[in-house]
Formats: sequence, structure tokens, C-alpha cells
Amino acid sequence: MMFATSDDPLSPGARFLASRFGALHLFIALFLTISLVIRVILGLKALDTLDPSFSGLLLVVASGVLYDTLAAFYFSIPLILYLIFLSDRIFHHPAQRLFFKAIQFCALYVLLFNGVSEWIFWDEFGVRYNFIAVDYLVYTHEVIGNIRQSYPVPQLLSAIFVVTLALAWLIQRRGWLEPSFAAITTLRERGRLGSLYLIVPLVAFVAIDQDLTEVSNNRYHNELAKNGIYALFSAFIHNELPYEVFYLQRDEREMAARVRERLHVSPDTRPMERVDPLDIARSIVNPGPEKRLNVIQLTIESMSAEYMTLFGNQEKITPNLDRLAQESLTFTSLYATGNRTDRGMESLVLSVPPTPGRSKVKRPDNEDLFSSGDLFRRRGYDTRFIYGGYGYFDNMNYFFGHNSFEVVDRTRLDASEITHENIWGVADEDLFRRTIREADRAHADGKPFYYFVMTTSNHRPFTYPAGRIDIPSPGGRQGGVKYTDWAIGEFIAEARKRPWFDDTLFVITADHCAGSAGKTELPVYRYHIPLMIYAPLQVSARMESALMSQIDITPTILGLLKFSYTSRFFGQDIFQTPPEARRAFIGTYQKLGLIREERLTVLSPQQQASFYRFTRKIGDERQVLQKEEDGEGLLDAIAFYQTANTMRKKGLDKRIP
Repeated sequence: MMFATSDDPLSPGARFLASRFGALHLFIALFLTISLVIRVILGLKALDTLDPSFSGLLLVVASGVLYDTLAAFYFSIPLILYLIFLSDRIFHHPAQRLFFKAIQFCALYVLLFNGVSEWIFWDEFGVRYNFIAVDYLVYTHEVIGNIRQSYPVPQLLSAIFVVTLALAWLIQRRGWLEPSFAAITTLRERGRLGSLYLIVPLVAFVAIDQDLTEVSNNRYHNELAKNGIYALFSAFIHNELPYEVFYLQRDEREMAARVRERLHVSPDTRPMERVDPLDIARSIVNPGPEKRLNVIQLTIESMSAEYMTLFGNQEKITPNLDRLAQESLTFTSLYATGNRTDRGMESLVLSVPPTPGRSKVKRPDNEDLFSSGDLFRRRGYDTRFIYGGYGYFDNMNYFFGHNSFEVVDRTRLDASEITHENIWGVADEDLFRRTIREADRAHADGKPFYYFVMTTSNHRPFTYPAGRIDIPSPGGRQGGVKYTDWAIGEFIAEARKRPWFDDTLFVITADHCAGSAGKTELPVYRYHIPLMIYAPLQVSARMESALMSQIDITPTILGLLKFSYTSRFFGQDIFQTPPEARRAFIGTYQKLGLIREERLTVLSPQQQASFYRFTRKIGDERQVLQKEEDGEGLLDAIAFYQTANTMRKKGLDKRIP
């Protein structure tokens, strides 16, 4: 056995453990072993997505061992300092030994707890810890509550305790710590050797980032090559990714001019006398009288297009949405900009591409932005953000409250209004009933209304009131989707009884898909979401297959309403956009993608770019890395993302006086 000791001072076990730092060696060995087991288990879960080549898997293992080792040394810094500065007299004392073993037990428990946490995170997102995990450390109430309602937490914690106890017993039984406790040292000796150990994390912090985990074009390989703890701290440190530091750039003015050209902005149509050359402000003119119709935008949590029968699903879990799709103006080639709710909100309210790092919803200085709320409120609309959860999560309340929306979240709902709730929010039917109450009030006051309604039921733990659908609660993703579909059907039926129904556009879309994991860095089909504009007396029902980005939804709605306005939106009215100018933006907090026809350009940190061809068939992830560069796609991607970043930095994203 690796840790077996012997009376022979030259045996490997004795040399490994028989020094003051033997305890460190033992901890690192256990850390590496547990990390390897985690990697194997996650790899088995993703087995059908891995490339089976020996060389590819060898790179995963090699990179994984490197980052496991670095994480072990980072984790061990307190232990190294403890072993350096504690004198032999104290270190050999029985009380210290007992204390040390207690700390060892806690450390083992933390490592095993992390392993279970990594499994849960992988099960939810298909990746190691990342920017999302950092955010979740901030919103512990919702996250812990979600885990408690979704997983058998007491049983898991008990199992971790039992396994930790067994490992601690094995270490005690084999006497693996005794040689370390018995070692005779001097401070000089401990300092010299300990300094060498401390150099490892210091050099790694300065010289190594996560680039070496990019071992393949298969994203699962790259995720498995990471160490979860290392990835978590890396995401925490790099939670801001300045575009100008990490991404490809060109001349600012040239890129802004290119965006204006793509948006068909000409100097003689811009109404402002003096326009910053980096600004994309332009005049949008829609002939004819404005239609002061109401707008209720239902943004469905995690509603992938692939759940609908319209897009090939055979489970029949969206009968109401599929019926509405036939009665609506339905867009079949729409892509979400990101994989988080705040990204969806950013794109729907601000109509901007997903700049790296945090969304504008969570950034500082996000007040008084050019937004859909501002455009509607200036026209006398009652504008509200209606949400079934607590809007402090993801900074939603602050963002909407400072961008021309009145906030109605869970705190505004009376107990009598709630039939069911979980950690994320009230049941969708409760949220929709409150929405109808708000619409009734605005109509009675003689005001048109624009409501941004955000659902929560299609989210783990997937609980909902009993008796609504034929899948008992909690019903997993399938039940969550079917319940939300049922609630939407009830909402439309109830709204149809209202006097404001005939003058209302019901815009039904999603914040993002249910998952973003895939073999490639940006799997396009994981960003495909539905969009329906339902208004039987106002909008003709038909299918529209034009390529469309989530940031185009608001400009398209404004076009249907015949609004004329000065715009800083990066999105376009899809019906005023020629086919060659249609594109979509997709991304993560690091990867920035631009879709043109069936080509995808991806900008990455370290000023990298990659190019793919793909098929836009639902569920088909065939994305082939191109050998040749797509020059126009690259320039367009740089132009849009760089200009969006420049406008944010220079305050050119604020509302226009």
C-alpha cells in the first residue's frame, strides 16, 4: 500500500511520512486521490459525450493532475505555515495531536462535501464550478433552500460523515500520522523546506491560469481537465473580464462605424445634432399612428424550444403553448444570448449583446440605462416588473427599479394570494393572477400597461400545486414544463374575459434554455428558445423562420406598435432587417458568439477566436471547427462586442434625454 510504513528507514512509506511535513504529504495524497475519484465519476456521467481517443483522455488526466496538485498546495498553505512555526515541544504534545486529528477530520469532510457539491453542480449545469457558483455564494438563502428541496440533504451529509469517519479511522489504524508527530526538527530546517512548498502556489498564482485546461475542442474534456476548487477561486478572482484586456480588438471608431452600418444608421437620419462617433444612436421611424396597445411579456424560466411539440418534442408536455403557437406570430429561429436569467433580462430590456463577465443587471452604475421601460413610461404606460420570487436575487429589484419599472415581487404578495411556493418563488398561477390584478387596476385608471413577468416554477425543485397536471409534484423538468404550460393556458383563458384583452400583445418567450452543456464551447442548439406574439385581433398568426437574436425582441415589438424613437438598442426590428443583416448573439461569461446564417464565430479570452459551421436543426449539435477563418464574421463579432463594451465604459448606454 502507498502509505504503508516499515522499520526500514529507506522504505518509500517511511520517506513519504517520516518528517514534520509527512502530514502535508498525506493530505496532498488524499486530496489528489479524492480529486481523481471525482473526475472519474463526472467522466462516467458524461461518458456518451466524450471522445474515446487515448491521447485525448490522457491530456484530460495530465491537465487534471496538474490543477489538482496546484489546488492541493493552495488549500495547504495554512497547514504549511502551521507546520513551519509550531515548535517540536508543542507539536509533540498529546493535546496538539488530538487537535490536529480533529482539523484533519474537518478537512477530509470538506473535501468529500465538495465532491458531492461538484456532482450536484455538474448535474445542474454540466460544468465544473464557474462564475455561476461564485454568484451562488452570494445568494446562499435561495441556493441552500433549492438544494434542500431538491436533494436528500440529511442523508447526503450523514453519508459524507460516515465516509470521513472511515477514512479517519483508517489513517489512525495504519498510523500514517505517527512518523510526522515523532519527527525532530529545527525552525531553520522547517523554514527551509516549508518555503519550498510555499513557492509552488506563489509561482502558480503568478504564472498559471486555467488556459491549460483547454485540451480539446470537446467542452466536456476541458471541464473534466479542471479542478473544481481551483476553478471556483479562479472564477472569483476573474469575475470581471475587461474586454480591452482579454479580447480581440480593432480601432474603436472603425468598429462603431461598422455596427452603425450593420444597423443601417446613416448620419442624415440621426436626430441629434452632435453624436459621439462611438455612439450607435439613430432614429427609428415607423410610419403611421402609434398603436397604444398593452404588452404583457411572459418570460418563462428555462424554457428550451426543444420542450415544445412544435420543435419535435414527443412527450406532449406543452399542449397550451403548442396551441398558442398556431394562433400567434411565432418565431422559430430565435436564440437566447446567455444561460442565466439576468442575461435574458439584460437582452430583453436593454437589447445589448452579452459583454464578458457580469450582466448589466448586476453591474454597478446600471441606473437610467436606455431601456424598454423608459420608452414605454415616456408614453404614459404603467410599467412593472412582476416576479414571483424575491427580487433582491441577482440584483433584479434594483435594476428594474432604477430603469423605469415599478417592482412587484414576492414581498408585495399577500398570503391570501399564494396557493403554493418553494424557495425560488410562488407558483406560476399565483404570479399570473397578480398580473391580471395589476392589468385590471391600470385599465381602470385609463392607462396602457407594459409588464415584464418572470416565472419561477420551471426550476429545480420543480414543485407546484397538486391536481393541476398528471405529473405529481415534484415532477422534475418534465413536470415543471408541463405545469408552467398549464398555468399559461389558465392565464390566457382568464385574460380573455377582461376588457383589455383585445388590445393586448402577449409576448411569450424564455430567459434562457434549461441547460447549456455540450461538446463544443458554445453549442448553438442549447440557446434555441421559443417566441410567440399572441394578439388575435392585432397580429396575424403565422410562422416566421428568420434568424433572430433575443436582443431583437423588444425592437420588433416596438415596430409592431409603430413606435418612432431615438434608439441605442443593438437589436433590430426583424421585419425591417434584410436577410443578410440578420444575426444572433450567444455567450457565456467568457465566450462571446455571433451567429450568421449557419456559421458561428466565438471570441475567447487571451484574444482568441474560433469558427464553426453548424446545422440549425433542433437537438443536432454538429458543429465542425473550420480551418479557414470567417473574416466578415470575425469583424462583425469584434465590432458588436467591442462597441457594446465601449459604450458601457463611456456612459453611452444611458437613456437619451
